[in-house]
Amino acid sequence: AGRLAALTPGFAGADIANICNEAAIIAARKNKTVVEMEDFEKATDRVIGGLETNKLISPEELRVVAYHEAGHAVAGWNLEYADPLLKVTIVPRGNGALGFAQYLPKEIFLRSKQQLLDMVCMALAGRASEQINFGRVTTGASDDLKRVTQILYQMVQVYGMNETIGQVSFPKDNDAYPGDKIYGNATAEAIDTEVKKLVEEAYERTLKLVEDKKDQIKAVAELLLEKETITHIDVAELIGKRPYASDKEYEEFINITWNKNDDNNTDENNNNNNNNTEEEEEINPNVIP
Repeated sequence: AGRLAALTPGFAGADIANICNEAAIIAARKNKTVVEMEDFEKATDRVIGGLETNKLISPEELRVVAYHEAGHAVAGWNLEYADPLLKVTIVPRGNGALGFAQYLPKEIFLRSKQQLLDMVCMALAGRASEQINFGRVTTGASDDLKRVTQILYQMVQVYGMNETIGQVSFPKDNDAYPGDKIYGNATAEAIDTEVKKLVEEAYERTLKLVEDKKDQIKAVAELLLEKETITHIDVAELIGKRPYASDKEYEEFINITWNKNDDNNTDENNNNNNNNTEEEEEINPNVIP
């Protein structure tokens, strides 16, 4: 239950029910008599990222996707306030995604300016990785750019986190008529200018981070090309422990996952020891004085 809860942060009861149904279908297709955690993990991937497809991707495109996703993963790994990585894959999905990464969002309701900027940096890292490693960018960052734009406009326009615009808030009114706003053209132009400035600064910061961690990105990308799906454990073994401490919930989830095989091995060793003891007890009584 703890691992499933960690895999589904923010999910409503209906979403979790959907995952349980999907996990049961996956288990049934494999003629299993019980639904295992592996089935729940695959069901989570399907619900979040969509169904796997047999879409044919050229080796060159697949390589770009791997380096793009590796850029996100490594940037998040080395940013203090980024959400910690759970899993990253380059398996094409039915929703059009050629790859995606899953993170464990921190259970916090208030974010500082630096936390938001780290989120922006991680979102831009996929495009930055393409530019650093291939000398060109692709359309793969379209969703990332939408998220960056949304975060930065909220910082400037809603949260009052910009010195030029000041401590004011102009939230978007969905019920207003098109063109209606409570600020003038000069303010609108200033908001656009400040957002553009923040984007440029964030991208320069991201390019520097990607350049500094280029070897890590290459290692993660090559492992992705080999295995298609990798987890926190794979990344930690490949490039070392995350330099910033993670929250308690994340550490508990990782420890459960990491120690699963160790627990199985321990149980097997205990069974072997018990068997050996029983054999000795059967032999010893034969030595009768």
